[in-house]
Amino acid sequence: MGTPEFAIPSLEILINNDFNVAAVITAPDKPRGRGRKLSSPPVKEYALGRQIPVLQPRNLKDPEFIRTLREYKADLQVVVAFRMLPEVVWSMPELGTFNLHASLLPQYRGAAPVNWVLINGEKKTGVTTFFIKQEIDTGNIIHQEEEPVYPDDDAGTLHDRLMIRGARLVLKTVRSIAAGNFSLKVQQDQTELKPAPKITREMCRIDWDQSQVKIHNFVRGLSPYPAAWTEIDNSVYKVYRVSAAVKSTAIEPGRFETDNRSYLHFQCADGLINIIEWQPEGKRRMSITEFFRGNSL
Repeated sequence: MGTPEFAIPSLEILINNDFNVAAVITAPDKPRGRGRKLSSPPVKEYALGRQIPVLQPRNLKDPEFIRTLREYKADLQVVVAFRMLPEVVWSMPELGTFNLHASLLPQYRGAAPVNWVLINGEKKTGVTTFFIKQEIDTGNIIHQEEEPVYPDDDAGTLHDRLMIRGARLVLKTVRSIAAGNFSLKVQQDQTELKPAPKITREMCRIDWDQSQVKIHNFVRGLSPYPAAWTEIDNSVYKVYRVSAAVKSTAIEPGRFETDNRSYLHFQCADGLINIIEWQPEGKRRMSITEFFRGNSL
């Protein structure tokens, strides 16, 4: 059970290691782009290419879907980047249903762990497999592995590494369950749990009253998607890469200075933020020097 690109390596590694994937459950096709043509989820396209049956229920409690799912007589269900399951689904297989989560649980429960780990400036994260129970991301841990967070990571690079490490952990977990060779670890809720809620557009607006470090982590935690943004003269600019500028001025946070050729600096709480790469409204992503070849502020 999975939908985005993140789930494909986990499906692929099971197939390549001779596990019988009876079916794939994914999200319904959605209209995308200007023409609003129906687009299939990445997992569906991969599964159909390997002749695996695909189910796309709109309602996971739908009696017809439940009946069809039971007919596959699955021993085990594997969930990677899907949606919350009703108990009638996750309790169905004899060996249970486990989920791959892109954090070191119990920290960063929620929909956007990769983003929040970077936004909060963490030095390490990881992947966790756990048996699903009713409360989201709280089930007993089967396996867990750490992954370092590098200073130049953004959400894209970290996502890709966790996608591959996660696939290997899925294989390890399936093998452990098949052999009956694993021990479960109850999630101990620590005193200060850091959540990873879904990120909305308004949450992506840069707060220039924050420090250089916080703004740098905020931008890389949202790059390349959904992207941090700021406004200049009522136009929205998505910001993908920044750095701390050497000099500082006394201008107010949120104001900027530029030579309209090679640099654009925004004042923040403790200095200047240098914009390296951004995307003007209605245009493509570009470097600041590219932008100033045909534009000025």
